Amino acid sequence: MRRHLTPYLFILPALLPLLVFVFRPLVVTFSLSLFDWNLVSPERVWAGAGNYREILGSGEFWVAVGNTLLYGAGLLLANVAVPVLLAYGIMQVPRRWQAVYRSVLFTPTVISLAVASVIFLWLYNPLIGAFNVGLRALGLDPPAWLSDHRWALWAVVGVTAWKAFGYSFIVYLAGLMAVPGELVEAARVEKAREGQIFRRVVLPLTSATLLYLVVTSLITGVQYSFVPVHMLTGGGPNESSTNLVYLTYQYAFQFFRVGEAAAVAILAFSFYLPLILLQALVLERRVHYES
Repeated sequence: MRRHLTPYLFILPALLPLLVFVFRPLVVTFSLSLFDWNLVSPERVWAGAGNYREILGSGEFWVAVGNTLLYGAGLLLANVAVPVLLAYGIMQVPRRWQAVYRSVLFTPTVISLAVASVIFLWLYNPLIGAFNVGLRALGLDPPAWLSDHRWALWAVVGVTAWKAFGYSFIVYLAGLMAVPGELVEAARVEKAREGQIFRRVVLPLTSATLLYLVVTSLITGVQYSFVPVHMLTGGGPNESSTNLVYLTYQYAFQFFRVGEAAAVAILAFSFYLPLILLQALVLERRVHYES
């Protein structure tokens, strides 16, 4: 018995915080979703599945679902595809410059999301913002980034992507450094083009790193989605930039409908977890782990 219990004792220090700070709140949230409660009253009224029916029949919930999907797709492009290509490009520059590029591109990661949102609030300013000033200098008509329903969501994605870009870049750069140099040199001897080397040699050998970046980008992207929405757009205009995280906050702390807020959180979890698992299972079949 001691032999079988010993491994579990070693993982117990990591398991206890997980139980206290992840699984227990999940159970409490589910229990709250079955009641009507205004966050103030000492009594909670049993609602059963009523909160879920109310949420699923709400148009704003499905708008938030669509925005969340678009938000996730934008983050995958900005925090996986772009850092991967840029990391591979930087590996081709002289070594003495690589450290400079790494430092510059990683710097936004250490800035808090609140500070990043304030910076972009100035950059998105329609009159004196750097983006619009630059577009006018090029003779282009700049958009109203935060007050136009066509641009507000992508403006929020830009803040989150800028904040999280450096982490994905450094992680993939580390994966690139683990690629055996002799394989790349052999491909060059065979007169393979850089694009062919990247697709046929580098990507398969860094597929495990890519899988990690895809999964973590979606997970951390959801965690990062509240602050820029709250500080830049408040979910507007016309709910064009709201998402499931911000909708949960609105129901709980603006409308004081805690049961429905908990129902939104549980529904988001029930949609999101299978997506992550399916993504991991599908991509796992294409991952190469070097022996």
